[in-house]
Amino acid sequence: MAEGVRAVVALDDPVGELLEQKDLESGLELSKVRVPLGVVAVVYEARPNVTIDCAALTIKSGNAIVLRGSHYAERTNGALAAIVREGLAEAGLPEDAAVMLAGGGHEDLGELATQEGSVDLLIPRGGEGLKNALKEVATVPVIYAAAGNCHVYVHAEADLEMARRIAVNAKVQRPGVCNAAETLLVDAAVAGEFLPPALAELREAGVELVGDERARELAGGADVGVASEEDWGSEFLDLKLAVGVVDSLEDAVEHVNRHGTRHSEAIVTGSTEAAARFTAGVDAAVVYTNASTRFTDGFEFGMGAEIGNSTQKLHARGPIGLRELTTYKYVVRGDGQVRE
Repeated sequence: MAEGVRAVVALDDPVGELLEQKDLESGLELSKVRVPLGVVAVVYEARPNVTIDCAALTIKSGNAIVLRGSHYAERTNGALAAIVREGLAEAGLPEDAAVMLAGGGHEDLGELATQEGSVDLLIPRGGEGLKNALKEVATVPVIYAAAGNCHVYVHAEADLEMARRIAVNAKVQRPGVCNAAETLLVDAAVAGEFLPPALAELREAGVELVGDERARELAGGADVGVASEEDWGSEFLDLKLAVGVVDSLEDAVEHVNRHGTRHSEAIVTGSTEAAARFTAGVDAAVVYTNASTRFTDGFEFGMGAEIGNSTQKLHARGPIGLRELTTYKYVVRGDGQVRE
């Protein structure tokens, strides 16, 4: 946590950044300047490090923050928030720039989610239950740090050894997070060669495998169960992986766009043209060529930390860092102009 704060400290201050400047025909000088959002509320269900990451990012970007963690970690979150408030006071800033609310159930979120005029942005970090509970009641703007049903697609022109390493890493390295792979898609042209050793290694790592008919037939000695329709759309957050065989890159893109959550998707290929088609065709916040989906992370992206990963398209998309916690205003300077 301390390392993450130091990384945020070392980043440039986004507030006041000049985004655009031009002189208008009227003689007015128009500037577009980055400014804070205001009061950001973050609701999260686990991982007390979120308390520190969110506080560091919001304070650095000139915002105030309201933290509302899970009751499971209430005392830990309270202790960390107290450290933040102590640091604010030592820096000559208002302690109430960071406020911790007592944790509770989803039913208690209504008051926070309807504080129009007090809360400028609400960011929930948690499962679909939290997301759905807020959708029912929220009247303040919300950016959902959403679920990640992420895919790795092994193209017909992939380096199969590279593809094996990427697929195993994306699933196994940390399976309980939103940027872990939940589905492996393999082109039919290489499935017979790729699947037996790759699935054997995944099974050895403790991964439960489910797949379509062709994946099961080409699995070699690996035990692969029957994938249900629900499996293709599931974020397992566990050592479980759905495996499918597709006939073309277009079929892979169609599958990803139908079942994915627009979080992080990867293609493994030696073809620049195929990589470009996949990148253009897939609707996701982050698209990888020849790399694991596990890199979708504010710290890995050089943001110091993140408040979450947005799969929405308005305002912020992907890791939410300092600049994503700002908006902008137009500053106009004149010397007496009036409009005719």
